[in-house]
Amino acid sequence: KNSAFNIGCPIYRTPSADFILLCFFESLLLDKMRFRFCGDLDCPDWVLAEISTLAKISSVKMKLLCAQVLKDLLGEGIDYDKVAKLTADAKFESGDIKASVAVLSFILSSAAKHDLDSESLSSELQQLGLPKEHTTGLCKSYEDKHAALQDKLRESSLRLGRLEGVSWRVDYTLSSSELKEVNEPTVQLRLQAQGAESGSTETTVVSITADKFRVLLTELKQAQAMMNALH
Repeated sequence: KNSAFNIGCPIYRTPSADFILLCFFESLLLDKMRFRFCGDLDCPDWVLAEISTLAKISSVKMKLLCAQVLKDLLGEGIDYDKVAKLTADAKFESGDIKASVAVLSFILSSAAKHDLDSESLSSELQQLGLPKEHTTGLCKSYEDKHAALQDKLRESSLRLGRLEGVSWRVDYTLSSSELKEVNEPTVQLRLQAQGAESGSTETTVVSITADKFRVLLTELKQAQAMMNALH
């Protein structure tokens, strides 16, 4: 027994009840934590699982990988060959590379969506187990592109189509084949909108009475005022 100590043989101990209890309460605490970059909700399990994957690459390459992911989020495209080279030292397989890109995309876009500052994001990621030097590189990249990322997300959020043009005219019909006498002005609106799915321009023509047009105009102004108040 003494000779084993002298030659430095490892000693294996059964975890104590206190240690097991501590680990249990730590896991419960993490389950109950809310993270601002997740919208004050629990961090998704798959994100927790991939934090350890991100920790396998160096902090320098983490920052370079974030730069590639941010380019993709901003619509500039991602260079997968460069991403593969950045993760080569960590011996990432194809699945690891895709998972790393996915988790960084989630972290960066979700943080920007909820307008989280880089210091708070760094603190929350460290709570999840990402090393401090890794969070420093990630958050520096995030801070540099924070405004541009928010603008990009704003462009693509809650949008069914894009209004390209509006024209109008007022018609005063004295009579028609349907009615003997009208004597009432009507407003004809011509709306040109780009379809969200097809991308093609669609034209819609609407004819309404002057009274209904006044109501429409009032409600549109109210809606615009409410939207402006959100900025």
